[in-house]
Amino acid sequence: MKRMTAIFAGALMLAPMSFAASAGDKEKDENNRLENAGTVIQEILDVPDDIPQDLLDKARCVVVLPSVVKAAFVVGGSYGRGTMVCRTGKDFTGPWGAPAMYALEGGSVGFQIGGEATDFVILVMNNRGVDSLLHSKVKLGADASIAAGPKGRTASADTDAYLRAEMLSYSRARGVFAGVSLEGTTLRPDDDANRRLYGKDASAAIIITEPKYEAPESGKTLVQRLQKATPQRKP
Repeated sequence: MKRMTAIFAGALMLAPMSFAASAGDKEKDENNRLENAGTVIQEILDVPDDIPQDLLDKARCVVVLPSVVKAAFVVGGSYGRGTMVCRTGKDFTGPWGAPAMYALEGGSVGFQIGGEATDFVILVMNNRGVDSLLHSKVKLGADASIAAGPKGRTASADTDAYLRAEMLSYSRARGVFAGVSLEGTTLRPDDDANRRLYGKDASAAIIITEPKYEAPESGKTLVQRLQKATPQRKP
């Protein structure tokens, strides 16, 4: 009996340590996500023929989902995780703000690239698209319109297809960058991750719309590279 009591007491002492280690590991994961997203956007924006400058200049927000694996969607047991960065200020015209964490789930449409890890970038082109993403899960193609983004430095945002789309999506796998359809997938705030990074009151909506939050050190490459590429939004 005494032996069982001692074992139970030892387990109680170890539990907080295990929880703390687990919480610390998860926070490290979130910081790794931000660092990877910064690397992805830096590499993509360093190639002028990838995302047209005109579209980037008109985007309110950019979602970056590094290393999403197709197999995870086939079995339906996993999801891609990344971040969304938006411009600050009235009508999203100010400098780029703090990144909020997001998750992409479900569906296999548009994932015919193969089993290798794929990076996704989504441009959110209007206020309606931003509003739909701030508070709840959004089914792309149903709750919010999305189109495969065009490539090339001369591509224009003024064509009907891109004027109508709330979001434009791109993928990169095996070094190949292309517009890709993400219809049928869902995109949602990952607020457990947001709270781990910013504190218990943090949500995607608050991080993006309130100026009190700053990007953590792990997210500064992402924010600074966007700021360098497109410091002001075109009307």
